Amino acid sequence: MNRCEWCDEHSYLYTQYHDDQWGVPQHEDQKLFEMLVLEGFQAGLSWLTILKKREAFQIAFDSFDPTIVSQYDQSKIEELLQNKEIVRNHLKIYAAIQNAKVFLQIQQEFGSFDQYLWGYVNHTPIINQFKTLRDVPASTELSDRISRDLKARGMKFVGSTIIYAFLQAVGVVNDHTSQCFKYPTK
Repeated sequence: MNRCEWCDEHSYLYTQYHDDQWGVPQHEDQKLFEMLVLEGFQAGLSWLTILKKREAFQIAFDSFDPTIVSQYDQSKIEELLQNKEIVRNHLKIYAAIQNAKVFLQIQQEFGSFDQYLWGYVNHTPIINQFKTLRDVPASTELSDRISRDLKARGMKFVGSTIIYAFLQAVGVVNDHTSQCFKYPTK
């Protein structure tokens, strides 16, 4: 089976993520929050590092329930900073808490984060037609707009490149390359 060039076929985690999750439209708010947080934690690291720690992140961050994460206090922050199973970056931990608060505000305003996010693309995934990984951009006008809005609302670690990776991960944008078996043919 041909996969996107970025997918390390020697890693079960990578192939499973590529085959079953990446580029698949996600509409569940808690999963959207999880991916937003994980993409922020990935900044400066490899995605494989995050995948290897994903289960530990899910436990440490209370299954990425934004209501719970938004209420983390200093003792919980200290607990996270001591957790060797996750990425222990205090700025990213604080960002996850701040982003949970903003996430809840967006849910309140739009009815769900799903409605907010998918509204940018009229609730229809963008299917790109890239042949190789070199053709895939690091950011786009869409990720620029969403990034600017999220930053204006108070989110952190939501630069355009992080947001574009998030959009790819949750299927708002489908960037499976044309040689990949997951490339949409219809």
